[in-house]
Amino acid sequence: MKKSFWQKDGVIGYMFILPGVIGFLFFVAYPLLSSIYFSMTKWSGFDTPKFIGLKNFKYMFTMDPTFWPGLRATILYAVISVPLGLVLGLALAMLLNRSLPGIKIFRTLFYLPVVLPIVATSTLWLFVYEPQFGLANNVLKAIGLHPVEWLTDSRTALMSLMVIALWGVGSNMIIFLGGLQSVPSDVYEAAEIDGASKFRAFFSVTIPLITPTLFLQLITGMIGAFQTFVQPSILTKDGGPDFSTMLLNFSIYKNAFQGQDFGYAIAQVWVLFVLIILFTIIAFKSSSSFVYYENDSR
Repeated sequence: MKKSFWQKDGVIGYMFILPGVIGFLFFVAYPLLSSIYFSMTKWSGFDTPKFIGLKNFKYMFTMDPTFWPGLRATILYAVISVPLGLVLGLALAMLLNRSLPGIKIFRTLFYLPVVLPIVATSTLWLFVYEPQFGLANNVLKAIGLHPVEWLTDSRTALMSLMVIALWGVGSNMIIFLGGLQSVPSDVYEAAEIDGASKFRAFFSVTIPLITPTLFLQLITGMIGAFQTFVQPSILTKDGGPDFSTMLLNFSIYKNAFQGQDFGYAIAQVWVLFVLIILFTIIAFKSSSSFVYYENDSR
């Protein structure tokens, strides 16, 4: 008996996935491919794009005085602030992973900076870093140290942004709390019977069993750090001083919306995209040496 078109193998299945395929082509594949073309154009965003080949990339790598300092600042910001955030988040999670009266209040207080609007918190930090009457310099004066030009000194400006990133470590803390509470208590009991101290149990039991959580936060934290934009745009003047806070995402915004050079900004987007992919690949390739999965047969 001859089958109708709808009765043929796979036709119904293809019809079900068709909306997803169309959505992928229209909202992902087309913008991705068209951005490659626009990255090789001279385009203000309003006029007709003019194809100029690889001149945007050549200018970026050889002539743009802000690119290499910005790239250095972006990488430094990510590789320093993310590991520090993981360590601090884990320390807080260990501290708050206890059944004590009022412990939920402390967890809420440490998580509170995460839910506050980032523009509001960045503005708040402007007052903290204010050279004359800011909280940071008042603390230094109280302990007999000289005040610091936190945001206008190229030696401290990027570090000041990292401190703000660490202030939002509550998100790391919450995820680590979930990881810590998923560790079976009988593993700790077995370690205690074997005579392991709390210090030994932390490094031989806790850390290995939460490495999947640690790895997840490393990847998401690194991607988030590469995409940092609000803090330098509010706290620093045009990525200064000496381009020390010209993070790539902020540079992309300046070139696109202030310089009206969308073609060059899109070329920078591709460099940032490649940078994120590169760090993600390195993290995944090296993960086999430090991430432990319970059902891992290795």
